[in-house]
Amino acid sequence: MNFNQPAVTVELLKSIRQHIDSEQVEVVVVDNGCREDHSDLFIDAYPGVIYVSSVKNLGFAGGNNLGVKHATGDYFLFLNNDTEVTAGLITNLTSVLETNPNAGMVSPLILYYDQPDIIQYAGFTKMNYLTCRNRNIAHLDVDSGQFDKITTETGYCHGAAMMCRKADVQSIGMMAENYFLYYEELDWCEQFIRAGKSIYFTGTAKIYHKESISVGKESVIKTYFMTRNRLLFIRRNTGFINTMIFCIYYLSVACPRQVLKYIFNQRKDLVKWVFKGIIWNISHDKNSLDLGFKL
Repeated sequence: MNFNQPAVTVELLKSIRQHIDSEQVEVVVVDNGCREDHSDLFIDAYPGVIYVSSVKNLGFAGGNNLGVKHATGDYFLFLNNDTEVTAGLITNLTSVLETNPNAGMVSPLILYYDQPDIIQYAGFTKMNYLTCRNRNIAHLDVDSGQFDKITTETGYCHGAAMMCRKADVQSIGMMAENYFLYYEELDWCEQFIRAGKSIYFTGTAKIYHKESISVGKESVIKTYFMTRNRLLFIRRNTGFINTMIFCIYYLSVACPRQVLKYIFNQRKDLVKWVFKGIIWNISHDKNSLDLGFKL
């Protein structure tokens, strides 16, 4: 999925062309919220690519869901446009799904592109639903081949690279589009788990992600959707009692701590967006498609 980063997307397409047999795959690029038609650019990088354009920015879930509607394969591999693939990626991911009937979704080992010996993702722990926090396994560890032969169940897949069966998507449903940004892949994994499927990580396949290790600069859109969607995730995926306990923790500990952090870091401009994220959850149904944010 491309969002006003055509040059980055071209590099991904070139890596797919270099490392993956074109007979194995059907490549769909969703130009999400595109300002201009990039089809010629992408076709030149990967002849035969299916170009899908959306003038409206549909967000992470909406853009990927649009791509699903144009894909015909038995497996769907979702890749961020700022990734590059490696040889054996498709074969090793599909092997996990084929040899583990209970597997619903699988993600590969993810390494940082600018520091390719540093791990970004090697699985997630399960969620603590009382705090809506979990841990990224081996994050920032040095990759010394310790995961090369490991395939195991994990808490969640990583949105930068995840594969599932078309048949499972047809029965379970697509990603919830009311998140727009952040938490949507975690919510989707929860849908798979409720349907009796397991989430897998495999170190037999890997990709490189161009997200910087130093990523995380605060912004209005990040503050709003991280605050809003953390609470939305709990509302959608836990019962009334757990939701109430989480709200007590969130409103009395987590959010005040975040507000104090913004004040201390001289980012008072972000404080109101914490409150806006909370207010959205008070005033909207958990399935509402109203983002409460003007893009």
